[in-house]
Amino acid sequence: MSCGEPHETDCSEVLDHLYEFLDREMPDSDCTKFEVHFEECSPCLEKYGLEQAVKKLVKRCCGHDDVPTDLRAKVMGRIEMIRAGEPVPGKDVSAAAQE
Repeated sequence: MSCGEPHETDCSEVLDHLYEFLDREMPDSDCTKFEVHFEECSPCLEKYGLEQAVKKLVKRCCGHDDVPTDLRAKVMGRIEMIRAGEPVPGKDVSAAAQE
């Protein structure tokens, strides 16, 4: 996704690392870059707002359960594989959704 306008920080970089920003899992300097980007890019700001709302909803509904460390590591590993364009092993999610 891109708004078509030039930015110091590209829209694709912002969207690729949106959850790291939401979770404050990035250096303050990167957070500042993202905040500047959101001030000048309404499509990314809208996506940020949507993802923030989803995160709050999930926390409200499921926030009382502790996430096992191995599950978090597994999820983060899969996210990295997807970002790197590697094939992800396991069941096809689209096929599972139809069952």
